Amino acid sequence: MRILLWHVHGSWTTAFVQGPHTYLVPVTPDRGPDGLGRARTFDWPASVVELPPERLRDEEIDLVVLQRPHEFALARRWLGRRPGADVPAVYLEHNAPGGPVPDTRHPAADRRDVTIVHVTHFNRLMWDCGSAPTAVVEHGIVDPGPLWTGHLERAAVVVNEPLRRGRTTGTDLLASFCEAAPLDVFGMGTHGIAGRLGLPPGRCRGRELVQGALHRAMAARRLYLHPVRWTSLGLSLLEAMHLGMPVVALATTEAHEAVPPGAGVLSNRPDVLHDAVRGFLADHELARATGRAARAAALARYGLPRFLDDWDRIIKEVTR
Repeated sequence: MRILLWHVHGSWTTAFVQGPHTYLVPVTPDRGPDGLGRARTFDWPASVVELPPERLRDEEIDLVVLQRPHEFALARRWLGRRPGADVPAVYLEHNAPGGPVPDTRHPAADRRDVTIVHVTHFNRLMWDCGSAPTAVVEHGIVDPGPLWTGHLERAAVVVNEPLRRGRTTGTDLLASFCEAAPLDVFGMGTHGIAGRLGLPPGRCRGRELVQGALHRAMAARRLYLHPVRWTSLGLSLLEAMHLGMPVVALATTEAHEAVPPGAGVLSNRPDVLHDAVRGFLADHELARATGRAARAAALARYGLPRFLDDWDRIIKEVTR
């Protein structure tokens, strides 16, 4: 199959393009949001091919994977074909609804020609998709390996743009968590986060790292902290579990499905979470055992083979 998709979500796309197909990714001279082309910080195979928009009209395309509302019009303009009518298409929804839940209408609601594919069952439940056909393909992760050592008595947090996203990502909770453990916050827009939040620099540090270095840095920390209030299902949480890290997370959205008993501590009570952080910090062997259970759970549910098989099933259904 020849599949057209835009480079929107680097981590998700890294897993998707491990499949057996050819993946066409638009590229523009400025490498802007609609033409990022191939990833520069993720390892993508040679089957991911960059194409400028002016060449797309002449390309044979078996499936379009839409991820943003404006891509319906963008695909029609660049391809000269209507997604769903002239070329098979799915709409991949990465996010939980951001409006008045549970009444938020999906941008592809009531379209009978495009299947909306959600990445969690929680998302499908919460989005109002009307009469549009829907499916769920849960996340898959390219296994970074059991890298955890936990020799640094600190907690790792991964979140992009925590100051802009605020309460959504639980940025306001970092002040209380850094009383329970020193925090290393990784992600875009985290530089100088301690000063911007008024926190002691030694208790909260921000760093921006590329994927390979990020995994090694995470794995050196004793535990992974996931303070996010409202998200689809953070891929960083699943990556931490693959690394063999014990996790402490808010019991919101799909997190309780991803982290079974024994793989970490989930709660919506700050005191319970703070105690869990302190417990893992104080007991390296407890952290090790919990991290092993987390890795086993993640491999079983979010392994790459299952993810790719599920996507191949969807692709066959919509292109037959």
